[in-house]
Amino acid sequence: MAAERRRWLPLPRSLLGRMLLLTLLAILAAQTLSSVIWLSQLRATQLEGLVTTARSLAHSMSASVRYFRSLPVNYRPLVLDQLRSMGGTRFVVSVNDRPLQMKLLPPTPRKQAVTETVTEVLRQALGSAADISVTFVRPDDLLIFNGGLKLDELPRSWAHYALTLEPLNPPVLVTQIQLAPGEWLYIASLLPEPYTGLEEPILPTQQLWFILLTSAFLLLFIGLLVHLQSRPLKRLARTARHLSLGAEVEPVAEGGGREVVEVARAFNAMRERISRYLTERSQLFSAISHDLRTPITRLRLRVELLDDESLQAKFGRDLDDLELLVKGALQCVKDTDIHENIEPVDLNYLLHGLIEPYLGSGRVTLDGAARDLYPGKPLALRRCIGNLLDNALKYGERAHLHIEDDAEAFVLHVDDEGPGVPEQKLEQVFEPHFRLASQQQGYGMGLGIARNLAHSHGGELSLRNLRDGGLRVTLWLPRQSR
Repeated sequence: MAAERRRWLPLPRSLLGRMLLLTLLAILAAQTLSSVIWLSQLRATQLEGLVTTARSLAHSMSASVRYFRSLPVNYRPLVLDQLRSMGGTRFVVSVNDRPLQMKLLPPTPRKQAVTETVTEVLRQALGSAADISVTFVRPDDLLIFNGGLKLDELPRSWAHYALTLEPLNPPVLVTQIQLAPGEWLYIASLLPEPYTGLEEPILPTQQLWFILLTSAFLLLFIGLLVHLQSRPLKRLARTARHLSLGAEVEPVAEGGGREVVEVARAFNAMRERISRYLTERSQLFSAISHDLRTPITRLRLRVELLDDESLQAKFGRDLDDLELLVKGALQCVKDTDIHENIEPVDLNYLLHGLIEPYLGSGRVTLDGAARDLYPGKPLALRRCIGNLLDNALKYGERAHLHIEDDAEAFVLHVDDEGPGVPEQKLEQVFEPHFRLASQQQGYGMGLGIARNLAHSHGGELSLRNLRDGGLRVTLWLPRQSR
């Protein structure tokens, strides 16, 4: 499940990348929430203004209806002709003998709010029994008179200036009110700005630019802050890598935030303790080496003075075993505690120097090459690879070396033609003095020393039995952490 989550949600590996990603997500969430709230408030405010405008428009319509009702019937056509000749009025008014049937626009919340408000105001002004129809019509489907004339078929001075707003062509509010049997007052009008189009407001372009600019500046400042705060951590990581390789390193400069300063102080204290421990251990084993060799030599001289040859042979074997154990322990400490400076190592030159004595016999083959220099300890790498080669030749008769080198790591596979190692003992062979039943040579220290030397370079040593027989030892040394 965790691997699947990482595959679907890849995170940047750097602290800066993760902080910027999390900040970006937080900004997007906050801006989205604030924009939704702002937009909902804007729509509520505009809907309230739209209803107020519709009420005002309805009151003007009711005044027009009362005015026409007050006119004598013979004067109504004359007033209509004057209105058409004048132009520029808010309404297009006509009197028809029946309500006109037109293709209506589909209802929306805003259209319904306008029609319900206009109907309510007109009924309050004209009476609840009044026959009223309030609808919205597209300009192309708008009819004006009983004869079915459309807007484009009328003189422009009659209705175009009041009912068209090119190139928008907003919907037209058509109100038809029955004045008397066979007499319907027709009023067509546009809603005033900014409600002409009756469109739901969307996020303005200015608001989008504001969100983008504030997000960009915030990411810039947070990126700069994280970069400044992570510099002490990068120095700490670089010093820790050099310390792990045994190089002499200066104390880490204490800087940055309080927590980073505390980490730097703890690391400096640890560095001093490790350095003191390594020095004391080196002195201790040098003293042990000197102290043990002297009594062993003295015992050998005394064994030579014994008259009983069988007893002399037994003591000799015991001394041989004791000397083997002492040499093995001292060799382990000596080979894994190599005080060298890190420098560029030509691994191709190193490998050819190790396999040159065996090239004539055909016991060793080499495939591939290192593509560039490797920063490490030359003597430690030589001992590490030399132990792998000696181990393959000692127990497998032949050694086949294969190199894989890329930007991430240098990998060396050492295959032999021996019996391999039982699966349950692949890790035990790295333990000091451990030897298989078929292995009676050496101290049993070679693979353990090689793994320790690989670890000192930040690498790893692993074993795997080959399908066709033999053992594969893989040395992996990282390049990216350098």
